[in-house]
Amino acid sequence: MQRRTFISAAIGSVAGMGCLSLPGSMARGTPAASGMRLYRGAALAFGTTIAVTVQHHEQRQAELAIEDALHAARNIDRLMSIYSPASQVFQLNRDGRLARPDAHLLTVLAQAQALSQWSDGAFDITVQPLWQLFRAAADEASLPADTLLRAAQARVGWRQLAWDSREVRFLRPGMALTLNGLAQGYAADMALAATQARGVRHALLDTGEFIARGQRAAQRPWTLGIQDPRDAEILAATVKVEGRSVATSGDYECTFTPDFAHHHIFDPSKGDSPRELASVTVLAPTGLLADGLSTTFMVTGTARAHAMASRMDGVDLMTIDKQGRRQMSPGFSRLL
Repeated sequence: MQRRTFISAAIGSVAGMGCLSLPGSMARGTPAASGMRLYRGAALAFGTTIAVTVQHHEQRQAELAIEDALHAARNIDRLMSIYSPASQVFQLNRDGRLARPDAHLLTVLAQAQALSQWSDGAFDITVQPLWQLFRAAADEASLPADTLLRAAQARVGWRQLAWDSREVRFLRPGMALTLNGLAQGYAADMALAATQARGVRHALLDTGEFIARGQRAAQRPWTLGIQDPRDAEILAATVKVEGRSVATSGDYECTFTPDFAHHHIFDPSKGDSPRELASVTVLAPTGLLADGLSTTFMVTGTARAHAMASRMDGVDLMTIDKQGRRQMSPGFSRLL
């Protein structure tokens, strides 16, 4: 999985230190006039490198905060990976039911259900059979046959997932779910909580989605560069992140065809990828919500996405369509 947004020159000297991608590995920057330093640690999770950067005046406290944050994020990956046999999501997909679901999993399932209801099914975590079908076809440089596509689509439906504190189960055979549109954002939320528990007020959490709190330095906010969906060397925008979470979804992250027409995001009503947008970047109060909304808005398209976001407190967005046309909410534009 590729990282959906990336930091531009926001971390200064720390970003250039080449911090090892191992739990507990640390880099530190030069002290500011206030006596605060930037500290950064990184680890492997979600198929990428996750990172935690904090500003603090005490090295040991910063190191403990980073270690706790990385552990919290990696724990979410262990619970919700679709690839690891030890994860609860893997076990659910394999067996069709899961006893004693973890409280973190229930929290994410509740958000998924709320998004599905709110979006009239545009967001649906049970699209995994479609992903599996298109992935297999792409490996053969082809597209799925219509009969196979209809069969996979019949196994998709968020209302066919039942859950409570005792059990999660599918109501149709052959179903499977993916939390790739939620888990990384939720992991960022958990990493943030871990840093705050250690008394850290200034932090940037990167799990593939981002959360920023406080400032990078005195009077200097955390700044994120948003990747252009057609050129990874170009920034589509640079935003000052002030106390919110940022998530980007795009057709370039996992594309099944060279023209980006078929990719890892699916419109459940069509059984195929939405055709209008190349990427959506969302700012929201939490990582979990930002992550889910970026996927949702890829499916709904520009007009509906902006209308829906305008009715939500603390939510702003930028959409880029496949012709490269950008549209930003007023709140997003003010952060450039």
